[in-house]
Amino acid sequence: MNRELEWIQTVVPDMIDVLSRRFLILKKIKTDRPVGRRTLAAQLKLSERALRTETDFLKEQGLIDSSKSGMTLTENGALVVRSLGEFMDQMLTLQATEKELTALFGGIRCLVVPGDSDEDEAVTCSMGQTVNEILQALLPQGHNIIAVMGGTTMAAVAQSLDSELTTGRDLMFVPARGGIGERVDVQANNISAQMAERTKGQHRALYVPEHVSEKTYEPLLREPAVREVIEMIRQSNAVIHSIGEAIPMAKRRSMSQTAIDSLKQKGAVGEAFGYFFNEKGEVVQKLSRIGLQLEDLASMKCVVAVAGGSSKGHAIAAYMKLAPSQTYLITDQGAANMILKG
Repeated sequence: MNRELEWIQTVVPDMIDVLSRRFLILKKIKTDRPVGRRTLAAQLKLSERALRTETDFLKEQGLIDSSKSGMTLTENGALVVRSLGEFMDQMLTLQATEKELTALFGGIRCLVVPGDSDEDEAVTCSMGQTVNEILQALLPQGHNIIAVMGGTTMAAVAQSLDSELTTGRDLMFVPARGGIGERVDVQANNISAQMAERTKGQHRALYVPEHVSEKTYEPLLREPAVREVIEMIRQSNAVIHSIGEAIPMAKRRSMSQTAIDSLKQKGAVGEAFGYFFNEKGEVVQKLSRIGLQLEDLASMKCVVAVAGGSSKGHAIAAYMKLAPSQTYLITDQGAANMILKG
């Protein structure tokens, strides 16, 4: 669904509420015609005075008629209900879902796109478009350093960004963590390069393994090229990342069967930034990786988490217990429904 209404609501906060209220009045009149004002006010849980204000407006617009027997829709009113019906039903459903998720996650802003990305790849593209709109709204003018993670979801997000993001902005994309070891097309280096190309921005690569031993870690940090990019990552004011299921992510990282069995025994359900966590949001294992750490997110001004599909519901719900309060979660109906069902 288009997110233009989200941004319009930022400028005109009561617009969607007014639109929803008036549409519901029209829809109820269509269903119960003719209907009296007192009955309609009770059904919609509005005061008669508030309902009178709305119905007077709708009458002025030629959408309803009133008589002694009650209110009915005009031909134009019926056309409006038919034309907006599917859009409004979907919008109201998504809006209610977003509010439920936001309340569940303690106020973390949640945006939900229609569909289930497990069943339709186009849904992932919709989440990517929402990321583009979020960045357009949140990134300040001037210089921005954006740290990005790897993965298939992030690869789809990269293809959804556009050059309008660089209007009035200087964008530098950097990989949030070392990424050599995964498929080339989903490595953070490659995704940051794609994002830079799509937006006409710049990028830097971090040529280090995704996870390394402590013995290898320290010498790598002394390398000038690595140190320069690490410093950029630390200075980043925004991060875009996904959330993975624990066991599939462990297998993707070629972890040993012993390590995978250990994750299962510890109840790991999700992974982000090399941290594996259980349903309570407790970190049960951490991979040694160069780059952004989970605790670094607390100082980020813009944190965008992107994950969808009903299969990721448990992982997303668990991660939200760790996520900083400034996080924006972008997900789909498949994941949202799974989370709200518990």
